[in-house]
Amino acid sequence: MDKRHSITMQPSSLQRKGPKLEIVLKCDSIGSLEAVTTAISQMGLPESEIAVIRSGVGSVTKSDVLMAETASRLILGFQVAVMPDIEKLLREYRIEVRLYHVIYQLTADIRAIAETLVPPVSEEQIIGSAKVIALFKSVRRGIILGCEVTGGFFALGQHFRIISAMGPVYSGIVESLHIGDKAVQKAVSGQQVGIKIAGFNKAKTGDLVESFRLQRAEKAGTWEPTGGIINR
Repeated sequence: MDKRHSITMQPSSLQRKGPKLEIVLKCDSIGSLEAVTTAISQMGLPESEIAVIRSGVGSVTKSDVLMAETASRLILGFQVAVMPDIEKLLREYRIEVRLYHVIYQLTADIRAIAETLVPPVSEEQIIGSAKVIALFKSVRRGIILGCEVTGGFFALGQHFRIISAMGPVYSGIVESLHIGDKAVQKAVSGQQVGIKIAGFNKAKTGDLVESFRLQRAEKAGTWEPTGGIINR
């Protein structure tokens, strides 16, 4: 007996839906199928989505391979075998079959695979902080923030943001720095510097200013199907 069965790990309302891992699931009995399906549905992966696009009882067959080829090319088998002459098809379509006898191992592997599909998140490194001590009108539309650098440094080309009492109100790139009448490339702790902002005039004295660097987090390689059978 084969059937389509969808299990979706829904992200929270504050998180963007991540990539989808679509799998074919085969088990040795209805009881096992229900147990494995329940275990997968209870995993809780907020950054990714898991869908069992086909599930059934019995050995892994050619039709399972053809179905997996249209999805993530992954077949999970719980206490089942693989029909003869399937390995050639697995190599041809680059489908991976994983066979299990322990549900915990199956769900652990799904979690590990799903996590590799999630793109790395850029991380912030705060490199400078300042306080707005004066505001000046710019010749062009916008303002010049008169800032006292209280830590780190500000440099041309770096990301920065303005933080009011209610939270961040502006984010941009440092395009102009002046100490007095002199244009500079960098301002460090203890210096007073002017930062020009075009098209924004809602900053206030006392607001905080942060300079930050975006760093792409490192991650392990993305999972790719092996085109064969893995006994777990």
